[in-house]
Amino acid sequence: MKRFAALSALLLFSSIAPAQDTSSTRVKPDATPASTEDARMKAIEEQLRALAGEVALLRLELKELRETKSPEQSSAPQVLLASARPEPGMLPPSPAPAPAQTTQTQTFGGASGNAKLLNPDISLIGDFIGTAGRNTVSPSRSLELHESEVGLQAIIDPYARADAFISFGETGVNVEEGYITFTSLPGGFLLKVGKKRADFGKVNTIHNHALPFIDRPLVTNNLVGGEDGIDDAGIFLSRFLPAPKNWFLEGTAEVLRGDSADVFQANRRQDVSVVGHLRAYRDLTESTNLDLGVSYARGHNNAGIGTTFDPANFLTNLYSADATVRWKPLRRAIYHSFLFRTELFWSARDQVSSANFFQTQHAFGFYSSAEYRANRRWTIGGRFDRSGRATNASLTDTGFSGILTYWPSEFSQIRGQYRYGHLWDTPNDRFTNANEFLFQFLFVMGAHGAHPF
Repeated sequence: MKRFAALSALLLFSSIAPAQDTSSTRVKPDATPASTEDARMKAIEEQLRALAGEVALLRLELKELRETKSPEQSSAPQVLLASARPEPGMLPPSPAPAPAQTTQTQTFGGASGNAKLLNPDISLIGDFIGTAGRNTVSPSRSLELHESEVGLQAIIDPYARADAFISFGETGVNVEEGYITFTSLPGGFLLKVGKKRADFGKVNTIHNHALPFIDRPLVTNNLVGGEDGIDDAGIFLSRFLPAPKNWFLEGTAEVLRGDSADVFQANRRQDVSVVGHLRAYRDLTESTNLDLGVSYARGHNNAGIGTTFDPANFLTNLYSADATVRWKPLRRAIYHSFLFRTELFWSARDQVSSANFFQTQHAFGFYSSAEYRANRRWTIGGRFDRSGRATNASLTDTGFSGILTYWPSEFSQIRGQYRYGHLWDTPNDRFTNANEFLFQFLFVMGAHGAHPF
């Protein structure tokens, strides 16, 4: 610290000295040139003496610092002022060169810290469900770890990113989704290649843990393949479309392998399925928005296998329309919000009748749900279901649910749901009522990317 103080004083003195020299060399107008030159030379000599004194003081300070340094400190490189030119014999002998030092990176778990930057975002979501009550048509287990979803997400390069979601259940392991997204294609196109949930309606695209209710609506179970829905390997192409003022339009076209639960089942390599989706979005106010969509899906089914008909002629066509209204004030979004959603589905399924005739079953179904966040921790909601059956449109199931969700934090949920159903009991050839209470515990670990809303 003394050395730096002396250095600062020297620089300050050297900057002030010219000003003092200028003022001291001012002479009266009647002074002769010889006397003026003598005065300037005398001022320069005084300045040189002062600088020599400062240099001598600095040398003494440096000498004291070297003598008081520890051996470890003395091995450090020495810093000398360029203006202080030491004379021979004034500096101590040069220390022996210090051994070469190598920089060692701190390691964690056998890998360097920089290597961690290349790892993807990893998350784990646990979904534990319990059921109590009576349901003879589609009974559920009393207690089960319904799903454990591991997510791996990362940016691959400036042109692509990858997402993979692996589901671990009590009955096995399933790749729920795994695809690469190309974000820099010409023409504003977005391309996804791999396996993922098809963009058919709204509920089909949502993972189980992101649903606002524990189970899926009756119409998705009866017409769209249940929990897995239309989830297949394929190519998914989307693009923003020109739209009127204040509207956002997105079109999606998808070609899938043709195997999705019991909805589509390909019998040949060329029996691919196709999905198309058009979405329209608009902000109505600062806090309210409207989301509309129409969807179409087409693929082969297995109704013709084992019959006298050509299996290639048996198709399933699905149509869907959805509407969502959200109210979420910007300043109070974590305390109050409201969401209303409804989806309508039509199914046209080719099959063989009991009289061995080729026929097409036309079934219709829908659900409507509402969800209101009462405060930061509690959310209440309800859902009404009504749906025909894909193989027998004359049988219509109905039901409703009341839902209550508690949020201890953003990383966990505790949910209870009362579910009533008026369902067709096939073995007994009659309708029967189901009354159940379901509860769910959800938890999240790690960085899990947000799903489309």
